[in-house]
Amino acid sequence: MDTYTIVEIILRSIASLFTIVGTILITYGGFRSTYKLIMLEIFKKPYEYNEIRRDLTNRIIFGLEFYIAADILETVLAPTTEELLLLGAVVGIRTVLGYFLGKEAKEYPLD
Repeated sequence: MDTYTIVEIILRSIASLFTIVGTILITYGGFRSTYKLIMLEIFKKPYEYNEIRRDLTNRIIFGLEFYIAADILETVLAPTTEELLLLGAVVGIRTVLGYFLGKEAKEYPLD
């Protein structure tokens, strides 16, 4: 096994870890928001809709950041022109999505 193969294995493992962490963050945020929504609607617990939305939005944005990091690491391993263009498009879309989600989250009143 040469050094390049070891580095490739390490980078792919880290990229996979980042993808898993991003997925866990988004999934956790979804479950947590669903729980709070059920508590609010059925049991009339003291949650606010804006608080629930802000919490979910923040977790989605944070999860997207991990996906971007994973995509960058994957592209470092196979830097063809096609891969670089695809990475640019994906990062661009995720960045714009993250920006607008973050902007929306800041607009929620803190009641």
